Amino acid sequence: MSRRVVVRLLLICSLLAAVVTGCSRDPNVRKQKFFESGEKYFAEGKYREAAIQYSNAIQIDSRFAQAHYQLGQTYLKLSDLPRAYQELSLAVEYAPDNYRAHTDLANLLVTSRNTDDLKQAKTHLDILKDKQPNNPETHEAWANYYTAQNNIGAAMQEMQQAIAADPNRSESYLLLALFELRSDLPDKAEEHFKKATEVDPKAMNAQLALGGFYQSRKRLPEADQQFKHAITVDPKSPAPRAALVRLLMQEGKKDEIESFLRQTKKDLSDNSEGYRMLGDFYATWDVDKATDEYASLYSDHPKDIKVKKNYIELLILKNRLDEAAKLNNEILKASPSDIYGLIDKAQIQLGKNDANGAVDSLHSALRNDPDNATAHFLLGNAFAQQHNDDQAESEWRLAVKIRPDLSDAQRALAALALRRGDLDALLQTAQQIISAQPYSVDGFILKGVADLAHQKYSDAQQDAEQAQQRAPQSPAPYVQLGNIQLIQKHYDQAVTLYQQALDKDPSSAEGLSGIMNTYFVQKQFDKAIAAANAQIAKSPNNANFYDLLGTALFNGKKDLPGAEAALRKAIDLDKNNTDALEKLGKVQIQEGSADKALALYQQSIKDNPRDVNLYILSGELYEANKDWDHAKTLYQQALSISPDHPLASNNLAYVILEQGGNVDVAMGLAQTARRGAPEWPNAADTLGWAYYQKGVYDSAISQFQEALRLAEKRGDPDNADLHYHLGVAYQKKNNPRLAREQLDKAVKLDPKRDDARKALSELRG
Repeated sequence: MSRRVVVRLLLICSLLAAVVTGCSRDPNVRKQKFFESGEKYFAEGKYREAAIQYSNAIQIDSRFAQAHYQLGQTYLKLSDLPRAYQELSLAVEYAPDNYRAHTDLANLLVTSRNTDDLKQAKTHLDILKDKQPNNPETHEAWANYYTAQNNIGAAMQEMQQAIAADPNRSESYLLLALFELRSDLPDKAEEHFKKATEVDPKAMNAQLALGGFYQSRKRLPEADQQFKHAITVDPKSPAPRAALVRLLMQEGKKDEIESFLRQTKKDLSDNSEGYRMLGDFYATWDVDKATDEYASLYSDHPKDIKVKKNYIELLILKNRLDEAAKLNNEILKASPSDIYGLIDKAQIQLGKNDANGAVDSLHSALRNDPDNATAHFLLGNAFAQQHNDDQAESEWRLAVKIRPDLSDAQRALAALALRRGDLDALLQTAQQIISAQPYSVDGFILKGVADLAHQKYSDAQQDAEQAQQRAPQSPAPYVQLGNIQLIQKHYDQAVTLYQQALDKDPSSAEGLSGIMNTYFVQKQFDKAIAAANAQIAKSPNNANFYDLLGTALFNGKKDLPGAEAALRKAIDLDKNNTDALEKLGKVQIQEGSADKALALYQQSIKDNPRDVNLYILSGELYEANKDWDHAKTLYQQALSISPDHPLASNNLAYVILEQGGNVDVAMGLAQTARRGAPEWPNAADTLGWAYYQKGVYDSAISQFQEALRLAEKRGDPDNADLHYHLGVAYQKKNNPRLAREQLDKAVKLDPKRDDARKALSELRG
């Protein structure tokens, strides 16, 4: 090749490179590439990826109106309404003639029903009325506006105009039917539901809405026929199959559902939502079956990330935390910022009592997604595990503010209200759940608990019946109905209802516990034990049942060998059943085998190294033997896991005081215990003892008096320690009459109390 040819080729290559480089540096080309990539992800339903690409396009051109609009659409898909509003507002700012954006903004603003938002919505609606008067979507937006003002008549008129503008638009008939249904015009609604399916037979929303109408009117055969017709309209769509399953669940046809979903798994073998339906159905009533099904799905579809994540969730529910962690670590290795990977990591950490680690994981998740309600809910759980109820409550309230339908967070708030004895807060939470999820049982069950506590038996009965109507196959309403009868001492009726709960779910620990409690209050311990054995025969691998049996044998019959055998079986079935572990240790102590109990707890610590209670139980055994150093070490280990744990703080404070240690350190710990357990007599007593050691006798007396009041409130007024402590505090305050009164009580309650006798001797001088 000649030198001239080489030079010419080099020049051509250089020119080509310049052209290519020039194109790659052209911002219009680059932003368009990001935009097109976002469109591709959006079409595939990968909305988070789409959001990243649209944002990349906007970084290149901040006035790229179409990218702002599409990013707003993406945030709508992600239910991130504040960001959707922001992007749609920018879209109309940079492209005022984007009437779709005006429509979306109007529809978004009216959802809040806030007066200022409605005014803003009307501004967009006026533009649409002026510029797009014959667009059916304009009339639809106006209808939504009138609905927010509870003017359903005007909303229906708008939809009639929408139909006049385009008589072949299925959505208009569908919305009109929904408004008519709200106006108690069921015949008209049915006519327009049917019309929606006629003008567009392939419109799945219309097909399903007609079936839903029949279902709501209790016309179940017609609903069944309609949903089956919808399946023929689109045999590859999971939606009509899911609707049919919900109908069959309402009818209690569990076997028919299972058979149908097995066929669905075959019919939709290439559709993730379709082949997951059987596993998801099992998850509503049998976690074991669901876990087995998802194990099979994961084997068949190892690259399906949804299958993998659902399988992880089930493994967490089954307390198979190491398996769950292994799979979840694979997700986080590939994508360290994966929100739900971090959330699942936190759930695993919570399962291992690693609240500190869970807090860190959830903060990482919330940095990437600040409005993730699930992350806030779990962060509340982590704070609760640290016994920080105030921060827990704050996170739970934030979770339900973001997602009012998040029943787990509502239930957590309800449980907190129950612990605090705040029945008004419980009732308020229950009513919020009912408002957000009117077809859920949770709100009615919790409202029933509040009504029952207020002795409003008729209201509680109605609440339980409402729950029963919504979930006829759930054991929970029957348990609640049993509780109502039990508290009224209608024992036979209570047992019948608890048994019905067990018939609905043979693994219901609440149902069996209800039966056994009913027999216990009647001192019929043999019947309680027989009930436990009968249910164990039906569900032989249920650790909770053996736990209940062991408890009955221990507390009711004082059958220590039998109790030990039952509790060991519970632990064999579930080594993480710490309730059974604690009780087994107490049985062994009663048998005079404190060393065996200590060995049990120490082995359990190896199996459950984050379980604070096991450290405390071990510490208490050492403390009983006055082995203060070992007790102190164990309480310190407990506090390293849960820094504000009230029982660990209280016990460590007491040990320090008994050892003659730093009183100020002990007082700080005692104050932590007092804040964390304000209704616990021992916490007040320990704080009082710290004041006594410090020489602040008035404060000590106040705390001892409060401890006695709390003990009496709990039905335990005869505590020799409390009377002794109050007596010596009065002695220090030179009040011999009151001192003698309290010390006499201490000796009377515990004749071997040498310290009280010595104090009395000093008083007599």
